Amino acid sequence: MVEKLRQAGSLVAAIAVIPAALAACDPVVNIAGANFPAWLLCVIVGAILAAAFRVVFAATRVELYLGPLLLIYPCLAILIGCAVYLIFFNRI
Repeated sequence: MVEKLRQAGSLVAAIAVIPAALAACDPVVNIAGANFPAWLLCVIVGAILAAAFRVVFAATRVELYLGPLLLIYPCLAILIGCAVYLIFFNRI
């Protein structure tokens, strides 16, 4: 019984330390003297490029074959945002 409590306590301590360890992992972008998190920049770029792709898809009539547009365009924005993050802010 005591051993289970120790394991549970160790697990809780490890979970409590993880957010503190990850707090400094977010890259910051300096734009006009203001610091913005990189993920915010990636979300904005993803949304803008997804809107641009919508215009291209509508002009080429590909949009008719895409399926549920309410699902397609947010997923496209997330995909583009993640790709931008990996291309420009990957530290590996």
